[in-house]
Amino acid sequence: MQPLIDNARTFGQRPEEFAKLAEGQSPQVLFITCSDSRVVPALITGARPGELFELRTAGNIVPPYASEHPTSEAATIEYAVEVLGVSDIVVCGHSHCGAVGALVRGDDLDAVPAVRDWLAHATPRPTGAVEDPEVAEGVQAHVLTQLLRLRSYPFIEKKLKERQLSLHAWYYEVHKGAVRAHSAETDSFEAL
Repeated sequence: MQPLIDNARTFGQRPEEFAKLAEGQSPQVLFITCSDSRVVPALITGARPGELFELRTAGNIVPPYASEHPTSEAATIEYAVEVLGVSDIVVCGHSHCGAVGALVRGDDLDAVPAVRDWLAHATPRPTGAVEDPEVAEGVQAHVLTQLLRLRSYPFIEKKLKERQLSLHAWYYEVHKGAVRAHSAETDSFEAL
């Protein structure tokens, strides 16, 4: 913890670098990814403050849209699309994902009921090689499922029809630092 505190103490000693941020934000991309500490969107993309609007959830799950009982995730997505006017949404899964790995293996999550209930939103349950520590097949299928889920949000469906929004599926390889993007033409994840 101490290195983090030390950095936080010196971080604000360059106010001129941050003054413009007080004027507002205008990110072009909503980046939805896992809460995993090894996945750092700004590091992966090279984005500076104000360039990415981030949504981090366990397993990069996009919950079903429900106007009656909205989730914080749905509110974040709606704000990014309707207020900030992002033109792109990236859903980025990653290798060695504990959440997707637990689903692929069918782990008993009764000891962590909040995690168990959150991961229940990952339907259909991703499949893949149980012995694969990267859970590549499961994560990639899961990311595509989350894109389909996004398409069910009414405001996203509208923006897609108006060609004002694009959706992207990415797979980050934690052990290589490499990113693969889904190609609709080949229906596979290819190096960027």
